[in-house]
Amino acid sequence: MSTSVIEPGTRLAGRYRLEERISDSGGSSLWKAVDEILARAVAVRTFDPEFPRIAEVITSARAASRLTDPRLTQVFDADDSGENAYVVSEWVVGETLEQMLGKGPLEPGRAATLLYEAAEAIAAAYTAGLTHLCLSPRDLVWTTGGTVKLLGIATDAALRDCRADDPDVQDVRGLGAMLYAALTAHWPGDPARSALPAAPATDDVPHAPRQVQAGIAQGVNDIVCRCLGIGDGEPITTPAGLATALRGVPRTPLPLFAGLGGGTPPPPRRTAVRPAPARPAPRPHESQPQPHSQTRSQPQAHHTPAPPATAPVGAHRSGGKGKGGRGLLLGVAAAALTVIVGLGAWALAGDDKDDPGTGGNTGARGQTGGQPAQPTAKPSVDRLKADNAIAAEDPIGGHLDPTIKKNPGAVIDGRDSTVWSTQTYADVNFGRYSKGLGVVLDMGRPVKVQSVKVAGVEGGGTLQVRIGDSQTPTDLTSIGRNDTVSGETTINVSAQKAGRYVLVWFTKLPRSCKGRMSEITVLGASAG
Repeated sequence: MSTSVIEPGTRLAGRYRLEERISDSGGSSLWKAVDEILARAVAVRTFDPEFPRIAEVITSARAASRLTDPRLTQVFDADDSGENAYVVSEWVVGETLEQMLGKGPLEPGRAATLLYEAAEAIAAAYTAGLTHLCLSPRDLVWTTGGTVKLLGIATDAALRDCRADDPDVQDVRGLGAMLYAALTAHWPGDPARSALPAAPATDDVPHAPRQVQAGIAQGVNDIVCRCLGIGDGEPITTPAGLATALRGVPRTPLPLFAGLGGGTPPPPRRTAVRPAPARPAPRPHESQPQPHSQTRSQPQAHHTPAPPATAPVGAHRSGGKGKGGRGLLLGVAAAALTVIVGLGAWALAGDDKDDPGTGGNTGARGQTGGQPAQPTAKPSVDRLKADNAIAAEDPIGGHLDPTIKKNPGAVIDGRDSTVWSTQTYADVNFGRYSKGLGVVLDMGRPVKVQSVKVAGVEGGGTLQVRIGDSQTPTDLTSIGRNDTVSGETTINVSAQKAGRYVLVWFTKLPRSCKGRMSEITVLGASAG
């Protein structure tokens, strides 16, 4: 039986009842399910019969099941002997790092604590011979129980066919990039791995965190630079080495609740030349704020907002290490929980199908950081009309798709019967001929976008929205992304960046390996 015909209510191994399909992409599906024997929620991943790495994923999952560190996702069961292969793992409830950063960068001490826990968890996995290889802000969760949880150890690499000649360095770079993001609310890694705005860079080298965000201590700034190869500092080459380095910088205890951010991230501070990481160059001026957004469905987030409440901030360490009073604090957490986000234990394969919640499925947002909220006027939100539409692509090796230039105006003509499309490719990654295909909308004046609705799409792909003052895709800033669902897909934008041109494009094709859009609706307001 194919994954595509498995329906809610199906039982696997006579005990795992599938309740809700969280995502379906890349030849596998992630489900929220119930273990009827133990009466608990679990995450279940199933596979299409033609998925090429079933045996590799099952083997990796069985290896991960032997891990005991509570900060690593537990794997309960894995089997490929029957008609349907599956892996059963812990159902994690909390907020991903990416979702936290939708509210703004973290206080540096908390960012250091969060990544210290993650580095220790990865180091524990390394003692068992297991790696991650594809870390992103969607893989680190601050749970509703007040602990850190790292998703996808061993299994994500098998799902995505990620390999590395030096896995230690690969995971240190991933952890360093996550720490950079936590400090600045900007992502210095592969844009496909996060919907956060890209980190400002010179010659493809990210600026040091202190050039992007004020208030970051030199010590933690240098640690990030050593992880990412910014400047000439001595590299950190192992997760254990990173944990040791973070142990030596000021760290702030994490609160009981998800949502550690403190508002909209300030604008990145730019310099005329690339600054040395240890001694930032003067900052003569500030640029416009970079956007932050949620897309991933982590590819994996199912959000259930709870009624807002207030609660004291706890001061215990995650990972089950708290002492005296932890039971009481967790009781308070259970009573005063403000946001519940159900997360499948794994990220999805492909372009950030690892985050079940990217694309605007965010939890409740509130004022944090202890400062009183200032009253602000709500801007009007209108349907914005585009003056023109042109085809857009980011080709690899000079390849151009002739099909996309035939009818780009179909997406703004107000008729669902007219369709813009790509040619059919050999796989969902454009046969390695392109990094993205879509349409640039000329809005005729600077606008701020709140959300974009795309009709006529098929499920299983990934859509991204970018904005700026250039028609060239690589010159525009990512402000949101989401996995496509059949019919209409909405990409919500949690930050406002003005620009005349709005790009809507596929960074991953639907299962048919062909991209289609019939109508694009942009909601927002004029920036002029």
